[in-house]
Amino acid sequence: MKKLSITFLLTLFALTYGIAQDYNTSIGLRGGFSNGITIKHFVSSKAAFEGIIASRWRGVELTGLYEIHGRAFDTERLNWYAGFGAHVGFWDGRDTRWGEDRSYTVVGIDGILGLEYNFVEIPFNISVDWKPAFNLYGYTGFWADGGALSIRYIF
Repeated sequence: MKKLSITFLLTLFALTYGIAQDYNTSIGLRGGFSNGITIKHFVSSKAAFEGIIASRWRGVELTGLYEIHGRAFDTERLNWYAGFGAHVGFWDGRDTRWGEDRSYTVVGIDGILGLEYNFVEIPFNISVDWKPAFNLYGYTGFWADGGALSIRYIF
């Protein structure tokens, strides 16, 4: 598990250098029904990869997303984004609403839709998004509760 996380992070950082709308790379905290770390790196002026390591139900979920960004409402430093990706998760079923006493390994697909604001005065941004997911393997089904607030340090 630790090797998988390190490999995922190194791959994310090794992506091609690109010019982002307001920054190149950011890292921060993501809070919602699942909490974790988010890393975003732009590969072009409008496209980015985002990696999320989140904890939920005494487990961990790794998500990789490809996102398209654009200016929102003709407001400088305010961007919309939408994208898709995939996840793999390892959950403990004892603390879930379905109450089955077993562990799960899940694999699925994700979507994301959000708004992001990049501050001028300080090197931080804040975003709010909705990240629905569909588990294809393990505990299968649609999960619509993927909304979160993220605060990132921008490089």
